[in-house]
Amino acid sequence: MKLAFYPGCSLEGMANDYARSILAVFNHLDITLVEIDDWSCCGATAAHSLSEKMAVVLPARNLAAAEIMGLDIVSPCANCFNRLLFSKAMIQKKIFDVPWTVTGSIQVHDMTRFLARPDMVERIEARVRKPLKGLKVVCYYGCQMVRPPRLTGFTDYENPMTLDRLATAAGAKVLDWSYKTTCCGASIGIGRRDIQESLTARLLEKARQTGAEAVVVSCPLCQVNLDLMQRDKASGHLPVFYFTELLRLAFEAENGSAEWFRMHIADPVPLLRAKDLLL
Repeated sequence: MKLAFYPGCSLEGMANDYARSILAVFNHLDITLVEIDDWSCCGATAAHSLSEKMAVVLPARNLAAAEIMGLDIVSPCANCFNRLLFSKAMIQKKIFDVPWTVTGSIQVHDMTRFLARPDMVERIEARVRKPLKGLKVVCYYGCQMVRPPRLTGFTDYENPMTLDRLATAAGAKVLDWSYKTTCCGASIGIGRRDIQESLTARLLEKARQTGAEAVVVSCPLCQVNLDLMQRDKASGHLPVFYFTELLRLAFEAENGSAEWFRMHIADPVPLLRAKDLLL
């Protein structure tokens, strides 16, 4: 199986650890990710805040490139996923013209939903070497992956379950909570750090009250917001894992490395060692 891989800008920098875990997991699952040649930024928050036309044109270049490859796209970033879908919909409705040919013939997959399909969950469970037993987590989806549902196709947007199913497949204990899709502030922290810290502090506190020892995410911006909030704390850290990091850990139990988590601010290594999940 082959998929066109659109990493997006975050995976080139602040979420490089996410990129490494993705490649490892898909390799274990015998799925080839073919990075879109010469891909470019989807525009993220900046484009659609300033120009609806540019919010369509920028992702369209990547859609056109994937169509030339003849492969469906998988996106690990919630915002990129949302922008690619939006561009495809606007082009198909003939609301905007773009400089490239985009027929809409390929699908754009959110990575969690692609891997949470029943056949993929079975494949994941078959490759787990050391289940993450004893690790209690809550799954945090954020806003962009599931909304608006008429665009994303999520019918369970109030209580999404893709991350829950994947963390469960890795052997973790997934706790239910009411803040799965409550906004973390996204990029508002650039201009209003006070609002950012208020939103993320609330999420972390609610996760602790639920009994979670860690948070599982799939969005680079959500991860960095929740992680950065804990940078000045001497103790009481709540690790924030990318879901693919947990899958990789379950797949490569005997080769798990503390180096995988060196970019985390809330260091997850002590927790994983205490749970006998990392040497």
